[in-house]
Formats: sequence, C-alpha cells, structure tokens
Amino acid sequence: MSYTDGWSRGLLDGRAKNIREYLAENELKALVVSDVLNTIYVSGFFVDVSPWERPIATVIPLEAEPFMVLCELSINHVKFALEQGRGWIKDIRFYMEHPRHANRLYTRNEWAKLLSETLEERRITRGRIGVDTTPESLEHKLKPHLPELKVVDASKLLREMRLIKSEEELDIIRKGGELTNWAQVKLKEAVEVGKSWIELGAEVTYLMAKEAAKRYPNYDITVGAGGTGLGPFSAMPHGPGGYDGRKIQKGDVINNGTFASLQRYAVENERTLIVGKPTEEQKKLFEVATEAQERAVEMCVAGNRLSDIDAAAQGVIEKAGYGDCIMHRTGHGMGLGGHEYWDDMPFNHRILKPGMVTSVEPGIYLYGFGGFRHSDTVIIGKDKPEVVTKYTKQLEDLIV
Repeated sequence: MSYTDGWSRGLLDGRAKNIREYLAENELKALVVSDVLNTIYVSGFFVDVSPWERPIATVIPLEAEPFMVLCELSINHVKFALEQGRGWIKDIRFYMEHPRHANRLYTRNEWAKLLSETLEERRITRGRIGVDTTPESLEHKLKPHLPELKVVDASKLLREMRLIKSEEELDIIRKGGELTNWAQVKLKEAVEVGKSWIELGAEVTYLMAKEAAKRYPNYDITVGAGGTGLGPFSAMPHGPGGYDGRKIQKGDVINNGTFASLQRYAVENERTLIVGKPTEEQKKLFEVATEAQERAVEMCVAGNRLSDIDAAAQGVIEKAGYGDCIMHRTGHGMGLGGHEYWDDMPFNHRILKPGMVTSVEPGIYLYGFGGFRHSDTVIIGKDKPEVVTKYTKQLEDLIV
C-alpha cells in the first residue's frame, strides 16, 4: 500500500462487477484472492507484504459484503489508505504474528480459522468457492473449519481480466512510456568510456527518479535504468552488464534499458547503443535486430494471433542467417507485473484484442561478440499498434 492517489472507484467497481458475473455463471459462492498482484488489482490496496510469509486473502462473495484478511503489519497502511479514499473494501480483519494478550487478535497460525469464520458470517459454508492460487492448499486449510466447502481453481478469471486494460490503465502506461523515453535521452548522454555499468545505472536511475517525482508527485513510482550488457557481456540477454569491474570501452555494444512502474503498471524501453564507429558486422547485426523488432511490432494489431508477433521477428533473423543466435521469445505480457502472462508467445495462438499490452524484444546474441536487442512496450490496437516507448531505433542516433 502506498500514500498515493489510487485508481478510480469506477475502475474498481467494474472489476468487482465482472468478478460477480463470473461467480454467477460458474455457480461459485465467492472468489478468494491471495496473489499479490491480483490482490492489488481487485482491492486497489498496494500490498506491502509477501504472502509466503504473511498470508493474505481478499474475498469477493457473490452476494455478501467483500472483506480482506491481512497481517497486523498492514493495520496503519490500511488506515491511511481508507482515510485518503483509496480502496473500496471496508471490512478488513487482521491477525498477529507474535504473542500478545491485550487486544488479542488471531495468530498467524489461525489465519485460516479467521478466514473461515468470516466466510461463515456471510453464510458461505458449503458449495463451491474459487481461488486464484492453488485450490488444494486453501481447501486443506479450510477443511477443519468448513468441511462442506469445495475450493476450485479460478485463476483464469483474473488472468483474462488483467489482459485487457481499460483506458485509465492505458493512460498510466502511456505516462510510463513518456518517462522512459526521457530517460533514454539521459542514458545516452551519460555513456562515457571508462564508466562502469553500475555507475551508469545509478546515475540515470537517480535522474529518472527525480523527474518522475516532479511529473507524478502523487503516484506510486519505481524506476530503474542502466546498461544490461556491456561489450561481449551483452550476449547475455539478462546481463549482468559486466564482470570484474569492467568499464565501458570504445567499440562496445551496450544493451540498455529504462524501466518505469507508475501506479504499479510497468513499462520497459530498451535500446542497443554502440560506443564509437561500428564495425560492419555490428552494423549488420544492429540492422537485422531492428528490422526483426519492427516487423514484430507491425503484428501487434487486433485479429492477428499472438504467435504471429514472434514468427515475424524469427523469420527476419533466420533469413539473415542468425537463427541459432535467438535465445528467447519475442515478448511477454505487461501490466501490474513487468513480466505477465503470456509467457509462451511462440506457441500461443490466441487472437489479439485491443487493450492488450506486450513487450516486443527479439534479440540476437553472439557469444564473445555481443547482443543486439530493442524492446518496446506496445498496446494492441484495433487498426494499428500503439508504441508507447518512442525513443529512436536509428543506428546513427544510437552511436555514442
């Protein structure tokens, strides 16, 4: 939870309405939400704990009042949030995680009992409820208290809901794109021979945080920037930027990234820089990677298949003779998580719909030489893609 402007009540009410329609259609008495990102999505509270150590539950009944079960650690977070008009769930029950005799709450080991008793208050004691995480685990915990209650897997519901973003969500993502575009300019300016990738990242992240605070003072903000790969180490898709204190050198390929999360919605913006005059091989690899990425972006239109995005990029890279240098899919879903469903782009043939958001980031990686990758955050459009990360991909603009 964060002391920030929240999402609109209309957005949260719409989500609750969709959940209740699903419950009615599937003859479920309630939905229990325990995943962190799903909890944020449903409740509007920016959760401040990890469920593996402090269990949480947000319960949306078909007919009764919703409620949450949280650790006492969150008591003051909840008070601030409700005082500021954020979040729509008013009935919040707490358990404690240390022994206390005065003002006694349920203990952590009794959180399932607390959840069960609150369900019982709402006359949800038999039939079926859905859960967004492992149903067997929750059913096992509830069984001693509610033996006639069956728990079923409802994870697909929130996964599908989160795929299609509202205009309010897309506007936040667009703002994140603007911030990362600004940061790409600053990152290129900060590249210097002799500077380490840690120094580069720290410098640009600081500038980015200051700019974000100025632009969006009431937002929940997380930012990051830097070189994810320097020189030969750029052949590792996920870095690190360099080993043994390696500094930026003339002739290096730099895979860089500027990343923003505004109101928990993630944006990634990655470009390949070249330090000094590029070699002919560097030029060729850069151009192939750029063409592959652009062809993939063109496929981000409603009515195409998700797998078409990956196939477009792969086709360009294979035709150029670098098929063996592909090490990952072309993209992944984006939203509240930096990496969201879909995680299987090449094999997922679902039809794209407006409002879906994906990264598009095909890469070419040659061990001992370097890696070449641009990543854009792209909104699936009805007639054309909307690229929110607009920083240039022209070679002449990316030579330092």
